[in-house]
Amino acid sequence: MDQVFNGMFADWLKKNYFIGSYDYSDSGEYVSVAEYDWFRLKKLLVGFVGVTIALWIVSISICSHFHAKAKVKRTVTVISNEIHDYMQGEDITTDLLPKEHSEIVTQLVSLKAMMQRHEQLLKEEAARKNDLITYLAHDLKTPLTSVIGYLSLLEEIPEMPLAQRARYVNITLDKAKRLEKLINEFFDITRYNLQQIVLEKETIDLHYMLMQMSDEFYPILQPHGNTIELRVDENMAVYGDAEKLARVFNNILKNAVAYSYPNTVIRVWAECSACDVQVFFQNRGRTIPEHKLESIFDKFFRLDEARATNTGGAGLGLAIAKEIVQLHGGSIFASSENETTTFTVKLPLND
Repeated sequence: MDQVFNGMFADWLKKNYFIGSYDYSDSGEYVSVAEYDWFRLKKLLVGFVGVTIALWIVSISICSHFHAKAKVKRTVTVISNEIHDYMQGEDITTDLLPKEHSEIVTQLVSLKAMMQRHEQLLKEEAARKNDLITYLAHDLKTPLTSVIGYLSLLEEIPEMPLAQRARYVNITLDKAKRLEKLINEFFDITRYNLQQIVLEKETIDLHYMLMQMSDEFYPILQPHGNTIELRVDENMAVYGDAEKLARVFNNILKNAVAYSYPNTVIRVWAECSACDVQVFFQNRGRTIPEHKLESIFDKFFRLDEARATNTGGAGLGLAIAKEIVQLHGGSIFASSENETTTFTVKLPLND
């Protein structure tokens, strides 16, 4: 080392850690004598050892930090992959993570179960929507063909008897109305996912709204001999969007009319409590099975799946009614037993 530093290290060591003195040797000559300064040399050695130990500890700490960081990263990557595979798979298991992470596992299991339910509901909704569109597209051909056929006959035979001409015109008009209804169902389906429901709330005269609606339904009720019996306090009011709530009540009444027995009464009444108003719509008709009762507020669900009947539309009326009522902070539900079906709309009195 002294050769490398050209004597500098030896000079520094001799200057700081040796004690020099002059003494006579055995031969009687006057010579220079150098001895170790043990006190200062011990301090140097202790400092050197201390610095070495400190550097060693710092090095170990840095290495441990980066090792732990890399280990955590590897663990997170492994757990992420396991969670991803678990969430993508079909099985529900609680053996996903070690026991110390049991709370996370419980939440993951609950989340996956909820996601699977939502996914299943979306699949069923999409299947119903696709089936409905297929049926509608097929059903459009029949009335359109009839309209074209009867109009062609009227054009080809100008001297047709008036009675026969009137009969063909009536048939053509009925088919055209049927065609219009089917096209409106198409519009309902496409418009449902595009609309943004915004409420404009105000105090509404509930009695007047329901009375006016009952009058408007008279032409629909008359052919089947149905009537509406309204029992609502004249001073009863509710706070909400008048146009949107009218749509709710209209959709429920249309459903009641479509599934009521002929010559029966549709009862409508309301009850008021300290915090909410409940409006009831009750009709006599076939009892709705319990498994269908739970689905009647789902999008694109039709109670009567036979397309040959005129009951029901695109299966959106009650779904839209439910959304509007929930936006008002209320709830809507139905019950059906002994050939009596009751829809209940519960709305808060205040905002």
